[in-house]
Amino acid sequence: MQLSGLQSRIGQQITESGWLLITQERVSAFADVTGDHQFIHTDPERAAATPLGGTIAHGFLTLSLLAGELSGGAIEIQGTAMTVNYGLNRVRFVTPVRIGRRVRNRGVLQSAEEGPGYVQLTVLNTVEIEGEDRPAMVAETLMRVYTE
Repeated sequence: MQLSGLQSRIGQQITESGWLLITQERVSAFADVTGDHQFIHTDPERAAATPLGGTIAHGFLTLSLLAGELSGGAIEIQGTAMTVNYGLNRVRFVTPVRIGRRVRNRGVLQSAEEGPGYVQLTVLNTVEIEGEDRPAMVAETLMRVYTE
């Protein structure tokens, strides 16, 4: 796809990931990597006594999954050399993701702007929780697709 093709996709869903199960093992591993061992993430017994009813995923774990398992596949642009994360405009952690729930991401293209040697994409990502009315997270991400 060329930039002109991207312009015609603004406002449309461009990615959808599969469902991903959030396990205690994944959450505990994230806690180990980041040093965030708050009990609501790592202690099922103690977390069960809170209004959350059990352990939940870190919001930043949910966000980090956008770079990999929840990316939903990349949009292909002709002549791409590499794609890099450029940043975020806005992130909201709307609903806690309880252990044992499945999440998926849907990405809607908000803009595609050409720069020197790259196209910058702004994508509105909505991470859904299976069976929930409200999303886990909404994040506007920026990606730069560098051309050859």
